[in-house]
Amino acid sequence: MKKLSSKQIVMLGLLIATEIILSRFFAISTPIVKISFAFLPIAIAAICYGPIWGAMCAGIADIIGAFLFPVGAFFPGFTLTAALTGAVYGLLLYRNSEKPWRLIAAVLIICIVLNLGLDTYWLTILLGKSAAVLLPARAIKCLIMIPIQILLVRLAQQRICVRRFVYE
Repeated sequence: MKKLSSKQIVMLGLLIATEIILSRFFAISTPIVKISFAFLPIAIAAICYGPIWGAMCAGIADIIGAFLFPVGAFFPGFTLTAALTGAVYGLLLYRNSEKPWRLIAAVLIICIVLNLGLDTYWLTILLGKSAAVLLPARAIKCLIMIPIQILLVRLAQQRICVRRFVYE
């Protein structure tokens, strides 16, 4: 894990704050499905600073958001999923922005394995409902969000790579 400058720490703080705002105030939430653009600041953090900082940024944002603006009871499983999301973005996209297959793989892993699989498992624990009841609505949400996430993260990648405002 590399040492960060003051500017980079401030940038991570801003990305954490942006994630909290997008996930808590500008999201469509039901008990089963949540649609938001909170993935974008996490993806940017992971692209710029790597998988460890991406995971830490996502985990910290989830914990702070859960305690400052609770939607329900705090459940650490969702924090684990958030941290894994930042790690996946970082593992596949950090310093490898030119290869589109890496972005597609990252989004598919996050949407299908983490959001559809792991988050659905956490919801079955919390809500006591069968995964078969939860999966249809969550699968439709994933199918809608996959192309949106690919497009928006790609646009963010292009802006970051052109400006290189946070790498060094």
